[in-house]
Amino acid sequence: MRKYVIMGVQGSGKGTQSQLLREEFDLVHISVGDIFRWHVRNHTKLGAQVRRIMAAGSLVDDDLVESVVRRRLDEHDWNYGFIIDGFPRNGRQAEFFMESYDIDAVIHLELPDDEVRRRVLSRRLCPNCGMDYNLIADRPEQEGRCDICGHELVTRADDTPEALEARLRDYHEKTRPVLELFRRKEVVHDVDGRPPLEEVQQAIRDTLGLPAYKG
Repeated sequence: MRKYVIMGVQGSGKGTQSQLLREEFDLVHISVGDIFRWHVRNHTKLGAQVRRIMAAGSLVDDDLVESVVRRRLDEHDWNYGFIIDGFPRNGRQAEFFMESYDIDAVIHLELPDDEVRRRVLSRRLCPNCGMDYNLIADRPEQEGRCDICGHELVTRADDTPEALEARLRDYHEKTRPVLELFRRKEVVHDVDGRPPLEEVQQAIRDTLGLPAYKG
């Protein structure tokens, strides 16, 4: 069983790299962001709460993130392991996580803030079917329209320059100390997040001692 945490600032490719590992090694990918977006799309009580937080330009608080992750892990559907991103977000959560789940490795995708801004502010979302696009590397065939359902694409509510700056500050202030805590346990593997996704995936596998990526 493999139990991984993937860390990196927003736009570093955590979701993409997690999916590639999930597909080959039968891991459950637990993405805090995806969970919240599902609730927003499906108009649940939690989704309404998250929508209000986002509309106010605030960040979802750590306690709410922790409760969502605990409930998801308690489902115990990860027979071959999991890879989780968006958690832990503070030292207390990191200590709990290491004590409870015996983490095998923390994959840290390194990306400069300038590159984060370039990537994140180029993202687009289909509000109808949930398809993600990026105007740098994954443009829709028809400008501004979803390839799947034809709906007009929008910018995520939390992808404004102001919201991005808030997330960058939050990451540097809270997540970096968590990373240092993991480093003391000698489980952190630093990977450059700037190359093409296939190269990043291979670098992750090399550092974790996993079979080569076939593409």
